[in-house]
Amino acid sequence: MVTMAGNILIVVLDVADQHLHTPMYFLLGNLSCLEICYTSSILPWVLASLLMGDRTISVSGCMTQLYCFGILAATEYYLLAVMSYDWYLVICNPLCYATLMNGSVCFQLAACSWTSGFLSSTIVIILMTKIKFCGSNEIDYFFCDSSPIIKLASGPRLLWRHKCLHTHILVTSHFLQHSEFTSQKPKKT
Repeated sequence: MVTMAGNILIVVLDVADQHLHTPMYFLLGNLSCLEICYTSSILPWVLASLLMGDRTISVSGCMTQLYCFGILAATEYYLLAVMSYDWYLVICNPLCYATLMNGSVCFQLAACSWTSGFLSSTIVIILMTKIKFCGSNEIDYFFCDSSPIIKLASGPRLLWRHKCLHTHILVTSHFLQHSEFTSQKPKKT
């Protein structure tokens, strides 16, 4: 509850106060929205399992939870990278900061973070739905991550881990290349 209240307060202050309409506070507001989504995507599952005493989750429920959590986790990593880039510009290029990190660039970087998080999680979930499962359709966890899914898989685990790692590397390198492209200084004419 305290986490939700604190993050909602940050978002409300960021929107309400005109003095806080800077790239740093815009990115902080995005991070707060992300934390609100984190809390609301995991907490209901935990509370329901504690109230009902049933700690099992179906494979489809696990995939849904993993998809939501994956989007938010990947987006958080990308958003933290954007925030690091913002601070890099503030510290290393203070005179050029307003030109390099204006509202439009900040919005584009935040949108790329959310889009990249969505796409990377979508790719991983699509690959996970192609796994053939053996045994029960229930997992004895109230929070689902990839390890219980891999334990139920009947296919070769090494190949699956290789596919996930390869996908993660491709998505991360694509984001870093995009960040490098947007951070290049314009040529003087």
